Amino acid sequence: MSVHHLAGWRRRGSGERATYSAHCSQHESELLRSIVTSMCELLTERADSAPVDDLSALTGIASGHSVAPQDATLGRLLPDFHRPDQDEELGCDAVNGDLNGALRSINEPLIIDDKLAAAHCLLDTVPVGGGEITLTAAQADQWLTAINDVRLSLGAMLGISEDTPEELAPDHPYAAHLHVYRWLTEQQWILVEEMMGSGEGR
Repeated sequence: MSVHHLAGWRRRGSGERATYSAHCSQHESELLRSIVTSMCELLTERADSAPVDDLSALTGIASGHSVAPQDATLGRLLPDFHRPDQDEELGCDAVNGDLNGALRSINEPLIIDDKLAAAHCLLDTVPVGGGEITLTAAQADQWLTAINDVRLSLGAMLGISEDTPEELAPDHPYAAHLHVYRWLTEQQWILVEEMMGSGEGR
């Protein structure tokens, strides 16, 4: 599977008025749209399956799940707010579940909304069939969020760790998936470097 970096990211201007442009091939466009759409479906399904309590029905303020996702991919996108290793600091074995559940119920809908907004920004700005991409500074930030989210979700599926090789044997069932993961990491880094370049407009 051959995937190259988006050709020629260029920054013009500086600060909030900066724009970022690149050209993507048809294959790159299809790849980005496919993996981001799949992530959106996962997040939307999670949001739609959240229980509705009397308070949220009365106030119109959404409440989310109080239990972490069982799916490893969603678990990476929506991790716990409270770490188990904090139990000793807080002095209560049960606090992990109670605190985590309460924080998740309040914050998970907001986090999902933010992730979906970033994903939809990417989908709205990737030309169908390939072509020129032009982003505002705000859109570039959204791109970084979306790319990072799909990279993390793919990494969770692959079980990425420090011991994961740069690439797998061509006949390995996850060889192409790992290649896409590395490609996403590269895209993220290239765009970050461009956004953190000198303040002088180009």
